[in-house]
Amino acid sequence: MRKESREYNYDWNLWTIVENASRAYDGFEKEYQHLLSLIPNFRGVLEAFVRHGEPGILFLKLLASYTRNCIQAYAEGRKIAASTFCFAAPILYAFDVQPLILEPWSVFGTVILQRGTGEFMDYCCELGFTETSCSSQRGALGAYLAGLGVDIDFIICDSPGICDTNANSFSFASAYLDIPFFQLNFPPTLTDERARRYHRQDFHSLIEFLEKQTGKKLDLSRLSQIIEHVKRQDELAIELMELQRLIPCPMPPIYDLFLYSGRFLMSGTSEYSELLEAMLAVTRKNSRLGIAGTTSTREKARGLFCYIDHYTTDVRFWDWLDSHEISHMGSILYNFWQADNPQAHSKEEQGYCIDDHSLEGMIDSLADQVSRMPMVKSIRGPYDAPGMWLDDTLGAASLLKTDFVVYIGTMGCRNTWGMVKPFTRDLERYGIPCLVLYADAFDDRIQSWEAITDRMDEFMKLRRIGAH
Repeated sequence: MRKESREYNYDWNLWTIVENASRAYDGFEKEYQHLLSLIPNFRGVLEAFVRHGEPGILFLKLLASYTRNCIQAYAEGRKIAASTFCFAAPILYAFDVQPLILEPWSVFGTVILQRGTGEFMDYCCELGFTETSCSSQRGALGAYLAGLGVDIDFIICDSPGICDTNANSFSFASAYLDIPFFQLNFPPTLTDERARRYHRQDFHSLIEFLEKQTGKKLDLSRLSQIIEHVKRQDELAIELMELQRLIPCPMPPIYDLFLYSGRFLMSGTSEYSELLEAMLAVTRKNSRLGIAGTTSTREKARGLFCYIDHYTTDVRFWDWLDSHEISHMGSILYNFWQADNPQAHSKEEQGYCIDDHSLEGMIDSLADQVSRMPMVKSIRGPYDAPGMWLDDTLGAASLLKTDFVVYIGTMGCRNTWGMVKPFTRDLERYGIPCLVLYADAFDDRIQSWEAITDRMDEFMKLRRIGAH
């Protein structure tokens, strides 16, 4: 790793950038415009959020709050737990433990830093970790393994089998850093009582682990306040998904990123509730006016991203969608499978409900929520089995009236790479145009953003999508 890359702690560096960005629009418009001329390297990402008004600014403030909480946790006497995006953060917040979610920290680096996170990914390999692992963890993990971040107290992982490189990343980090590790397990089924009982018992073991690591018992009052926010956040997210069904779609494309990023980082907090309220207000207004959420207020096509999005510098992925007047109909990260959300209609047993009437009910609700997290629910078994990836994608495509489907992943996504060809072949048989991008969502060295947009532009033209 170059000396320059060790000059500042990775997380502190990103926090200072996000913190200042979140305050950039607090003054007058003239001051903001003058500021843009002084930050050529960060102007693109700042404008990508600020031009979306209150929701964009609230999203920046949420990111600033989250990154600040990670940096200041020790000074405030709080433990830090490294975890994955497929885990429900509310249980950690209930113990006053700061979740440090590796995948979003990798996204911060790829979106904000002009140099990306390639050196940190490569550093993991220098230490002995496989280069075929998922780049979504390695982008930030390399920095923490190099001592360029806050000290992590323990690690919690919950996706063995569903994403083996994810689980291996956290297992490797635990062994290398010599810190405690807890891994939730999942049975292969989801909805039968035996599986539900197994997972809930496993979740209770997690609580015992947290009590041992923190020296605290689970605070019922604190958990109840968090669950109250979670219930409200589910209601807001479900209404957004309902509004998405309208033609044209009144939801701005980048709200997809706002919704799941906020959920991964600060589910159960007032900041995330405030962000969703602002997003919903804009989307409701657009629906009343009968306009699309794109900047032009027009919709030429509706795209479903069946796996993840692309996290290139300056949020160019969402700018490309917006400039092409394409509504983003969500990715696998967008749907959290609440039993009341529109994609769970007629298969409510695959969703979860929040029971806030007792401590046992709240714990079981969080356990059920974790088992329905993105990827964990849809990619836990054969792609064409009921309730799995193909079934969920076909349901979303039909419900949201999508014009095309795009696959974007990472080089380490072996579960999806192993089945993406028959998966897209089956979608094409249902009349859904599909594009598979051989890119890495977190590493532009695999395929440049320019090459990716050339592929997408060619696909749209050849398949005559959005030509009307």
